[in-house]
Amino acid sequence: MASKEIPEVPGGDSGQWVLEKIEIDSMVDVPMGDGQSGSASYLKRKSSSVKKRIPVQVSTPKMGRISSGASRGLMGLRFLDRTKTGKEEDAWRAIEKRFNQNVVDGRLFKDKFGVCIGMGDSKEFAGELFEALARRRNISTENGIGVEELRDFWEDMTNQDLDTRLHIFFDMCDKNGDGKLSEEEVTEVLVMSASANKLSKFKQHAAAYASLIMEELDPDDKGYIEMWQLEELLRGMVGSDDVKKRTKKTDTLARTMIPKEYRTPITKFLSRNSEKFYDNWKRIWVLVLWLTINLSLFIWKLNQYKHRAAFQVMGYCVCLAKAGAETVKFNMALILLPVCRRTLTHLRETFLGRVIPFDDNINFHKLIALAILLGAALHILMHCSCNIVKLTTCPKNQFDAIFGPAFDYHQPTYLGVVGTIPGITGILMMILMIFSFTLATHSFRRNVVKLPGPFHHLAGFNSFWYAHHLLAIVYILLIIHGYFLFLTREWYKKTTWMYVSVPMLVYGCERIITLYDHNHKVDIIKAVIYTGNVLALYMSKPTGFKYKSGMYLFVKCPDISNFEWHPFSITSAPDDDYLSVHIRTLGDWTSELKNRFAKACEPQTTKPRQGNLVRMETKAYTESPQEFPRIVIKGPYGAPAQNYKKYDILLLIGLGIGATPFISIIKDIVNNEARNVLNNVESGNKNGPERAYFYWVTREQGSFEWFKGVMDDIAEYDHYNVIEMHNYLTSVYEEGDARSALIAMVQSLQHAKNGVDVVSESRIRTHFARPNWRQVFTHLAAAHPCCRIGVFYCGSQTLTKPLKKLCQEFSINTSTRFQFHKENF
Repeated sequence: MASKEIPEVPGGDSGQWVLEKIEIDSMVDVPMGDGQSGSASYLKRKSSSVKKRIPVQVSTPKMGRISSGASRGLMGLRFLDRTKTGKEEDAWRAIEKRFNQNVVDGRLFKDKFGVCIGMGDSKEFAGELFEALARRRNISTENGIGVEELRDFWEDMTNQDLDTRLHIFFDMCDKNGDGKLSEEEVTEVLVMSASANKLSKFKQHAAAYASLIMEELDPDDKGYIEMWQLEELLRGMVGSDDVKKRTKKTDTLARTMIPKEYRTPITKFLSRNSEKFYDNWKRIWVLVLWLTINLSLFIWKLNQYKHRAAFQVMGYCVCLAKAGAETVKFNMALILLPVCRRTLTHLRETFLGRVIPFDDNINFHKLIALAILLGAALHILMHCSCNIVKLTTCPKNQFDAIFGPAFDYHQPTYLGVVGTIPGITGILMMILMIFSFTLATHSFRRNVVKLPGPFHHLAGFNSFWYAHHLLAIVYILLIIHGYFLFLTREWYKKTTWMYVSVPMLVYGCERIITLYDHNHKVDIIKAVIYTGNVLALYMSKPTGFKYKSGMYLFVKCPDISNFEWHPFSITSAPDDDYLSVHIRTLGDWTSELKNRFAKACEPQTTKPRQGNLVRMETKAYTESPQEFPRIVIKGPYGAPAQNYKKYDILLLIGLGIGATPFISIIKDIVNNEARNVLNNVESGNKNGPERAYFYWVTREQGSFEWFKGVMDDIAEYDHYNVIEMHNYLTSVYEEGDARSALIAMVQSLQHAKNGVDVVSESRIRTHFARPNWRQVFTHLAAAHPCCRIGVFYCGSQTLTKPLKKLCQEFSINTSTRFQFHKENF
C-alpha cells in the first residue's frame, strides 16, 4: 500500500483537521507488496503528533477536503442505517417511540439500547456503543438514561462531522480511555463484530486477525496503535482506486443512458410493449392458441345444447354445464403433456424448441390445472343448483317426453340422481381433485403450512407426490362418468375417452419407459458432507450418459424408498469422467440420505479441518462397498440453463443452493475456452458465450464450505478470465456500517497479504450485504453494448420479478438485450 504525503497543518496540531468520511470498498484489491515499508515509514513520521481524544463540546475547524477520495470514503462509517436523509426528525420519532416501549420507570437501560436504536440483532455491539457514548459525555449509566440523554446519543451517532463518529468508533475499541489500542482490545472488537455479523469462523480466528492489524499499524512493536493510525489504514483502502471508480462510473452513465426527453409517449409505449412482446412471444402465441381452443369448445358446446330438447326444461343451465365439461375434457387431456419430461427433453432439440417455450412447462401445467378447476366448478354448480332441480320438478308429461327413455320413465328424486353412476363418479372425482390440488399448492408442497399432529404428514413434497398419483383414479372415473351420460345415448357422441386416450397412452408409455429403462445404477466415488447441510455425491458416469450443462437428473436411494425419485441439478461438466450432484437437506428424504452417507463414510482424519468442516470421503473400491447406500439415477432431463450457448454474455444468479445449476455451466465454459485457445479458434468462431458473470448470494457463512471448491477451481483454471465471480454474504452488514468496518479492514489486509478471503477462505473476495442489481445491470450494459445477455436465475420467488423488470428496462433503455430465464427451484 503506497504511502501518501499529508499536508502539514499550521501549528502542528493534528487535532485541528478532520477527514470527511470512511468508505470501505471490498471489491478493490490493494497490492501490499511494497506497501508495508511505505506504510511503516509514514507511521514513523506521524508518530510524533499523536491525535488525542477531542471532547464533544469543542468545535474544530475543518479543512476543505470535499474533493478527496479518502474524505468521500470515510463518510460511509455510520452507526445507524440513515444519517443524512432529510427526515432526521422522523427517524428520531421512531426511536423515541421504541424508547417509550422499553423504558422502566422512565429510564432506558443498556440491555434495551440496541432494540431502541434499531440494533436489536446486535445487542453486544449496541451495548459497547452505549458505554462509549456514555464515557464521552461523562454520564453514569447505572440507573439507565433518560430521553434527553438518548437524544444526545442519537445526535452523536448521526452527526455529519466525521471526527465525532471516528472518535465514537475509537472509543468503543479503547475501553480504558488511554488513547491507545492494545492487541487484546482489537481482538475484543473483532469478536464483537463477528458476533454481530454471524461469522462464527471469523470469531474463532479473531486473535490472528488482530495480530494482522497490529503488524500493519504497529511496525515498531510498541504494543499499541493510535486513532490516526487506524484512520490512515481505512483511508488507504479506498484512496488508491477512487479516480478509477469515478472514471468508470462516468463512462457507464455516458454509454448506457438514453435521453428520455427525445421519446414521445407513443414511442415510449411502443418501445416497452415491443420489448415485452419480443421476450414473451413464444408464451403469447401458445396462450392465445390455448385460450382460443377453450373458448371455441365452450361456445360450440353452448350452441349445441341450445338446440337440444333438454334446453326446454333446463334452459341455459344445461348449456353452461356442458360447455364447462367440454373444456374440462380438453384440459384433462392436455395437462399430461407438459409433465412428459423425457418427451420434452427430446423436443427441445428439434425446431419446436425455437417456437415453444418448453422451459415454462410447469407453469403451463399449473395454468391448465386452474382452467380444469374453473370448468369443473361451473359444471358442478350448474348441475347441483339448477339442472337436477329442474329435472326432478318438471311436469311428468314433459319429463317422459324428453328424459323418459334415460330413466325408464320414472322421474327420480334429487338424491336419486346424485346416487347414479354419473353422480357418484362426479363426487369421487371432485374429492380426489380437491385433495390433490390442495396438496400441490406452494404452502403444502413446500411444507410452509404447519398442520396439527395427525395431519402433519399431509404437508411436504412426499404428500404432494403421492397425492398426485391419485389422479390416475380420476382419469378412470372421468371415462366412466362420461360414458354413462343421461342426455347422450350414442356411444360415438360420448367423446370423453376420445379426448384423454391418446395423452394417457403417451404419458403411460413414458412412465413405463422411465421406470424400467435408463435407470442407471452408479457407484459412489466420493461423498462429502459439508456444514450447512449439503451433501455432495460424486458418482461413476454410466456408459452412454450424455448431457449438457444445466440439465438435471433424478436420484433414487432404494435403501430409503423404492418409489421416491428426487430431481437434482448436475454439477459436473459434460467432459468430466464422473457425475456429481449437490444436495441440500431440506426434507425427510434428503435428511435420511445424508444420515446414511454419514454413517457409511469414515472420516479421513480424526481431527476436523479448520472452519468446522466435516469432510468424509470413501472410495467405491474400498473393502466394504456394501455399506454404502445404493444410488440409482435416471435422466438427463432438459432445463432452461442448457441453452446458455446461444448468448454472447451470461449473467448467472444463484441464491444459496440455487447455484448448483450453474456450476456445470461455469466448468464447461472454462473447459471450452481452454480448448479454443489450444486449437487457435478465433473469437468470432467460438461456440458459446465470451464471458460469464456469476453472482452467488447466501445468508450463511457455512454455505461457503461446499462452494469453496468451485471458487478455488475457477480461480485456478480460469487462466483467460472468462468467469467473473461475485459472492455476497447477506448476514454481514454492508460496507460502511460500523459493525462491519473492522471485518472489511481485515478482509482487505488478509487478501492482499495471502490472497485468501477471510469469510469464504477461498481466493475470491466476498462482498457484504445484498447486491445492488441496478448497478450490476448498468455495468453489464456499458461493458457489453449491442450484445445478447442471457440472465439465468435460480432461487426464491422474491427476486424473480425485480430481475425480470430490470431485464425489460435495460433492454429498452440500452443497446444491450437482456433475456431472463427462471430455473424451477
